[in-house]
Amino acid sequence: MSMKKTISPWVLILGVVILLGFWLMTSYNGFVSSKGTVENAWAQVETQYQRRTDLIPNLVSTVKGAASFEQDTFTEVTAARSAWASASSAGSRQQQIAAANSFDSALSRLLVTVEAYPQLQATQAFRDLMTQLEGTENRVAVARKDYNAAAVAYNVKIRKFPGMLLASLFGFTTEETFQAAEGSENAPTVDFQ
Repeated sequence: MSMKKTISPWVLILGVVILLGFWLMTSYNGFVSSKGTVENAWAQVETQYQRRTDLIPNLVSTVKGAASFEQDTFTEVTAARSAWASASSAGSRQQQIAAANSFDSALSRLLVTVEAYPQLQATQAFRDLMTQLEGTENRVAVARKDYNAAAVAYNVKIRKFPGMLLASLFGFTTEETFQAAEGSENAPTVDFQ
């Protein structure tokens, strides 16, 4: 006599439910981990922009004390700094990215303007401040690159099938990334005429 063993349909259903549950759990945890990486990278961007925001008044004061040129440049840098501070405290990430791009543009114009003043560049205080600012700009660039990499990896993860179904179900949405500002491929011009 041969005994034939059969698997109960309930065991099969239970096995499928366990596998599905495991897949849901690992997918959800993967989304949470990726989102955490994005949040951490964004915190680094904010930290570097805050460092820059704190440093800018010193740069502007030093430049104002040693050179007299268009007040518009100072006004623009001050307004951009204020816009960043405002967006940081109450704005969305999209508003913060727009404010950061405005800040980048204003600071770039200030630095190009400063190049026209060799006597300013010769002072030790200014050189020290520029070294600090250059280091800060490098940190901002690295933080933005790291944030974009984390945001892109996260965005890809929640857009892939079948994960996109779960991401939608659990409310995971895409993250904004930094894009080059329009016209950023052109160097700013300074005209003292």
